Amino acid sequence: MDTRKVAAEYRLSHWAQLMRERKESGLSIKAYCENAGLHQNVYYYWQRKLREAAYEQIAQSEHPVPAGFAEVKLIELPAQGSIATASQLQIEVHGIRITTDNAYPVDRLAALLQELVRPC
Repeated sequence: MDTRKVAAEYRLSHWAQLMRERKESGLSIKAYCENAGLHQNVYYYWQRKLREAAYEQIAQSEHPVPAGFAEVKLIELPAQGSIATASQLQIEVHGIRITTDNAYPVDRLAALLQELVRPC
């Protein structure tokens, strides 16, 4: 057993939990750090470390996120009983396909996409 690796994973897990708590609290990073007795530079250091670890995990996965832009296809479908058309949006992330129409709330779609791309 590599104790250094285990310790590093523990620290990353601990800081990921702190960052989730900060986000759920609704506080700014500055206010959260003041309340928790943390220095902001330490918070940002671990935030960078978590992002690097997430990037490494994605790079090693079977379905890495492609760098740059992703293609978004709009499919025009004829509406039933009228000449007007309804737009359908199809998004694929990590092999998961989402299909919706233009009536789906944008904020809910954004939240769903954030969950699909956030590190576990």
